[in-house]
Amino acid sequence: MKVYFVSGLAADGRVFKNIQLPAHCEPVYLEWIDPLKKESLKSYALRLAESINANEPFALIGLSMGGMISAEIAGRYKPVITILISSVPSSKQLPFYFKAAGKLRLHKMVPVSLVKSAAKYKRLFTSESEEDKEILRGIIQDSDTKFINWAMGAILKWRSESVLTSYIHIHGTKDEVLPMRFTKPTHIISKGGHLMVMNRAAEINAILNEVLGN
Repeated sequence: MKVYFVSGLAADGRVFKNIQLPAHCEPVYLEWIDPLKKESLKSYALRLAESINANEPFALIGLSMGGMISAEIAGRYKPVITILISSVPSSKQLPFYFKAAGKLRLHKMVPVSLVKSAAKYKRLFTSESEEDKEILRGIIQDSDTKFINWAMGAILKWRSESVLTSYIHIHGTKDEVLPMRFTKPTHIISKGGHLMVMNRAAEINAILNEVLGN
């Protein structure tokens, strides 16, 4: 079975380097496409889904923004299983201040270059390995400024219509981007941060082996 990975904002397939799937699963890393002008998150998700062969059984694994994208794809198509990591299944579970920021268009006041610089600087104080930190710095450096600008606005304006009824949601108790108190995960990683997909991969792999094993 093919398992389609959707990475987070300003990230790519490299962020899943420590994730291992059961032997019968084939990983496919979806690459970002250029967003249309003023495109919604849902519209973008459905265009991205055109890369998926929905005529055969498949699964989705979405990280952060990629989980939101996966939720929208799963609302239209029928994956065998949808797995969200450090994400939320619905816009109703976004922190209230995300919605306020969207209405005030606060994301327009913060230069993307500053966001990228802050993300690089933060790596000095996080617990990833030196190798993973270097990979993350490279991902941030390679990220497309125009895409980040669109994505920040799309997330803040996201209003999901469909509600996922069956999914796996893995979340860390120390997620600083999407605090766990606003959402209801099915699986909790104690003291896991937003990028626990890299430094807590062993625990996440154990969950993936359990839910994808059959």
